[in-house]
Amino acid sequence: MDKFEQTNAEFEQAVAECRALFEKKLHDYRASWRILRPTALTDQLFIKAKRIRSLEVKKVSRVGEGIRPEFIALVNYGIVGLIQLAKGYADTVDVSNDEAMTLYDKYAHEALELMKRKNHDYDEAWRSMRVSSYTDLILTKIERIKEIEDLSGETLVSEGIDANYMDIINYAVFGLIKLRA
Repeated sequence: MDKFEQTNAEFEQAVAECRALFEKKLHDYRASWRILRPTALTDQLFIKAKRIRSLEVKKVSRVGEGIRPEFIALVNYGIVGLIQLAKGYADTVDVSNDEAMTLYDKYAHEALELMKRKNHDYDEAWRSMRVSSYTDLILTKIERIKEIEDLSGETLVSEGIDANYMDIINYAVFGLIKLRA
């Protein structure tokens, strides 16, 4: 197995872990996230990434959960963000669990395909990065999303919110892979 095939397999394994939790939460809560407006979703991503950074700096968790669950949440909320961009937010839960999982799989696959293209061009650079760099890059992407939201999506030269969600998903998956190693 070459290095790219190894990354693809590790990526798929990490996303499968995220997907399993997403599916269990769907069972418990249904697609309650459908009511999240874009700014609330951005803030949810922010608090997850901020908690990771806090734990990296303080080196201790007082609530007993570590960094891995937060990276999983970033993957899952990133995918929710892509779904919300495509469908818009709703006032009620308007998708079935099966539809939510189909959408999850669609965007997880798109994230994998993007990672493959970028990983080819960047030649596995992510493996030489520190996990804390993924955290900082995710926080930067969230700040960019906030700015784009404040501009009502009217950017001059920047990628859209969807590209930032994809990058958040991929950096979070890299974090999960590195933390497993």
